[in-house]
Amino acid sequence: MPHKDEALSGIALFAGLSESEIRALAQRAVERRFAADEMLFWEGEPCTGIFLLTEGSAKIFKTSAAGREMMLSLETAPSSVAELPLFDGGPYPASVRAVGPVVALFINKSDFHQVCRQFPDVALKLLAVVGGRLRHLVGVVESMTFGSVTQRLARILLDISRQAAADEFDLALTHQELASRLGTVREVVSRNLARFRAEGVVQIQGHQLRILDRASLEREAEAQG
Repeated sequence: MPHKDEALSGIALFAGLSESEIRALAQRAVERRFAADEMLFWEGEPCTGIFLLTEGSAKIFKTSAAGREMMLSLETAPSSVAELPLFDGGPYPASVRAVGPVVALFINKSDFHQVCRQFPDVALKLLAVVGGRLRHLVGVVESMTFGSVTQRLARILLDISRQAAADEFDLALTHQELASRLGTVREVVSRNLARFRAEGVVQIQGHQLRILDRASLEREAEAQG
């Protein structure tokens, strides 16, 4: 199954693994396909295994008691979701929904643990990557909690730019998804983006966003004491 080996090698979670470690995981991976808006799993469900996105994008979100969704992340292939429950034994901490058609490789939790026992370094290598994901989530919490919507929106745009390592990038999030991530409504996000554009801070064409004045955007992102 060379295609599975190749797919797993392209996922950041497995970047530090050897060929034999990748092969052991690939032998246990099963392909699953999801239609647009189909759930991969719901928050609170027992963890059955890890999902590795090879095609498409998936939205990770939490739902309040009132039914309001707050997006934590938009993962685009090649990527992984549901790493933490593999290690702590708890349920899925958030829900994941396919944004469009998604192809994923699924590794059962018991099979994953078997590979970790066979190759003890696998768990250590993966935990290093998971630690980085946790640091990112701390930043997400900060972006949703501290400062005005304008400041938090500026931080998200700067964060996406850093991840893309470029001033111009594809803004995969819709205005509604940005609003969900910021804990606000779509109109507020649209109004702030329109102001950034009118002031020459950013340029927006379709899904492409280009930062024209990074210094101004960074000033917008600075939290007020």
